[in-house]
Amino acid sequence: MVDEVMSSSPPKFSFPEAGLRVMITNKFGPRTRLRMASRIIINERQRLINSANGVSRKPLQNGRQENIKNGNVPMENPEDPPGEQQPQPPQPVEAAFLSPFSVPEARGDKAKWVFTWPLIFLLGVTIPNCSKPRWEKFFMVTFLTATLWIAVFSYLMVWLVTIIGYTFGIPDVIMGITFLAAGTSVPDCMASLIVARQGLGDMAVSNTIGSNVFDILVGLGIPWGLQTMVINYGSTVKINSRGLVYSVVLLLGSVALTVLGIHLNKWRLDWKLGVYVLVLYAIFLCFSIMIEFNVFTFVNLPMCREDD
Repeated sequence: MVDEVMSSSPPKFSFPEAGLRVMITNKFGPRTRLRMASRIIINERQRLINSANGVSRKPLQNGRQENIKNGNVPMENPEDPPGEQQPQPPQPVEAAFLSPFSVPEARGDKAKWVFTWPLIFLLGVTIPNCSKPRWEKFFMVTFLTATLWIAVFSYLMVWLVTIIGYTFGIPDVIMGITFLAAGTSVPDCMASLIVARQGLGDMAVSNTIGSNVFDILVGLGIPWGLQTMVINYGSTVKINSRGLVYSVVLLLGSVALTVLGIHLNKWRLDWKLGVYVLVLYAIFLCFSIMIEFNVFTFVNLPMCREDD
C-alpha cells in the first residue's frame, strides 16, 4: 500500500509521508488514524514554516533526508545547482566557546570567556556533556547534576539578594519582584526567545504563562509543604498578606492586559507588542514599589536596623 501511494501520487511522497497517509485510512483504528493525521498536520505546518523562511530539507549522501530538529536548520547555498549539495564542515564555535580549555578568537567572546571561566570550568568538570558519544548514556546524570547546580545557584542568589536588600534598607518584597524575579526568569526568557526565532510564537507565549503558573503552584507548594509537613509538622508559614493583595491584583491586571494586547495585535509577535509588554512591566514595577514603600496606603512596617 505504501508503494502504491508513493508511485501514484504526483508529489512523490517519501516513505514516512506515504506511510502516514496509509495509516489514516479505514484499515486502522480511530485512535491510530487520529494520531497519524495529527502528525501529518504537524509535518505540513513545519514545512510551511521552513518554506516561509526559505529553508528546505537537503538530501544526505545515503539518500535519507536531514530532519530539522531542535532548531538545527540546515542552510543551503543558492549558488549550488539543485540536487548537488556541498558537504558542510562542522562548526564547533559554540562548543569551543563553552569549553574551559579553548579560547575564542573574537574579542567580545574572549572577554566573556575570561569573565565566565570559573563558572564554565566548574560546570564543565562536574556535568557530563551528553553531546559527546561517550556520555550519551549518562543523560540522566547530566540532568540531575544540572538540577543540583541550579538549586545551589538559586540558594546563593536568594542569600545575596537578602543581604543586599538588608544593607540598603530595601524591603524583601521589592527585592523579590525585581532582582530575584529577573534572575529566576532569565532561563524562561532565553527559552521563549529561541522558540520565537524558530517561528513557534504559540510555544513562546504558552511558556511565559506556564512557567509562572509552575512557579506559583509548585515553586511555592513544595517548600511550604516540606516546611509544614516534614521539617516542622503542623506549623504554619506566615506571609505579609496586606501588600500581597495589591500585588496579586496588579498581577491579574497585567496578565489580562497582556492577553488583550496580543489579541488586539492579531496574535502576532512583533516590535509593537514587545514595547507594549515592556511598558506594562514598567508600570507594574512602579506601582508595586510604591505600594511596598507605603506611598498609597500603609502595608509594611519600617525595617529595623541594628545600631553601629
